[in-house]
Amino acid sequence: EIEATGEAEVEIGGRPFRIKKQFLEDLEAVGDENALAALRAALLICHSPVDRIVGIENAERIYKAARHPKSFLSLDDADHLLSDASISRYVGEVVAAWASRYLGTGERDAEESPPEGIVAVRTPAGGFRTEIRAGAHRLVADEPRTVGGTEAGPTPYDLLLAALGACTSMTLRMYAERKGWPLEAARVRLRHYRDHGADCGDCGEGALMDVLERELDLEGPLDPAQRERLREIAERCPVHRTLERGPRIDTRLAEPT
Repeated sequence: EIEATGEAEVEIGGRPFRIKKQFLEDLEAVGDENALAALRAALLICHSPVDRIVGIENAERIYKAARHPKSFLSLDDADHLLSDASISRYVGEVVAAWASRYLGTGERDAEESPPEGIVAVRTPAGGFRTEIRAGAHRLVADEPRTVGGTEAGPTPYDLLLAALGACTSMTLRMYAERKGWPLEAARVRLRHYRDHGADCGDCGEGALMDVLERELDLEGPLDPAQRERLREIAERCPVHRTLERGPRIDTRLAEPT
């Protein structure tokens, strides 16, 4: 089905996942186990002896085929999807500690988190991979390989769409809960593109206008009037209003350190 239609839904560990043809093509591009020997990167294999989805023989083959540095973490009673929150937190802590040795994050770890309401962004030399700190949270932004990036994270426009989508779905959730409406989940799909500004009288001839396209997928037994009202509320989310008004951006230089 994936080969024929481009994607299909498969069930792993009792949960549905949508697999696209690109996944199969990526696997084919990697080739055989020789690719592991030529990886030229540190490798950490996490596996549970009671995993019924992927057997220990697969982890063993990967470990034997890879070159050092390589490590193996046995997860005792974990399932394939790490559905136990305590186990997933443990794995996250171990992976972070293991990776810090190879990623050189010690200096960045020592940096203080920016105060609440401040987002700190840093793009070091050597590409477009960008480190983002928002309070205690860390994100990575990057650009596609087609323009010189490494695709280590979403693009700046992806993050802009994510901000609008998150604000939209949160606003819908808050409104539905306040009204007692049966909104089970609010999904938002967004796209950014540039179009000739037919409706933009001040854009100038041949100018392109930025368009943020948003589609709402409202799950739950809502009636048509409720669905329409939620569509209207989506346009009142704070990020939507900020973008619509066009914020003033003030830029200044920090003192050299």
